[in-house]
Amino acid sequence: MPSTIRHAFADRKLLVRALTHRSFGTDNNERLEFLGDSVLNCVIAHALLVRFPGAAEGELSRLRANLVNQQALYEVALGLDLGSQLRLGEGEARTGGHQRPSILADAFEAVVGAVFLDAVYDAASTFVLANLGTRLGAIDIHAPAKDPKTRLQEWLQGRRHPLPRYSVVAISGEAHAQRFEVECVIDVMGLRTTGTGSSRRTAEQSAAEAAWQRLEQPA
Repeated sequence: MPSTIRHAFADRKLLVRALTHRSFGTDNNERLEFLGDSVLNCVIAHALLVRFPGAAEGELSRLRANLVNQQALYEVALGLDLGSQLRLGEGEARTGGHQRPSILADAFEAVVGAVFLDAVYDAASTFVLANLGTRLGAIDIHAPAKDPKTRLQEWLQGRRHPLPRYSVVAISGEAHAQRFEVECVIDVMGLRTTGTGSSRRTAEQSAAEAAWQRLEQPA
């Protein structure tokens, strides 16, 4: 059992199953992932209600989505070194499954489900908050509600400008740990920015954020 998982399992088989991908066999983590997703959302929803008593339902939903999206859970799983513990089929392992964001994010949810079955809700809540508490504490409720691409698009549409163009200009790294570099071009303003990320989507968001900053603070 990874030492970074701060839960002493009474039934260690649950942890083994949580770290078993479907490519390895039929006794895999899909059902635990299903359960863990619900437990995770419940724990984070309650934590947000307590932390932000005056927040509206829409704000709370946005904050929760930002805390439990694939990229966030992938980063948490990396911190727990779940990748080195995963049981994968030969093909999945050969193509970098141990570091694939979707597989690691799902594994974290499965571990949450395993903790819940092993020691019920309080233990699962403790586990979730131990791993997401720092992110929860860093939330700025006054931060823009919309993601950078949406903000940029709406700003341009409001001025009847064409939408920005996004294109991948470089991909680096091994197949299981690629880095994307994306360019955002706003022709009407002669503006070009770039952004990087572990997926094309996150790189586009980074490039859009850079463009947004330039528009807010023109040189």
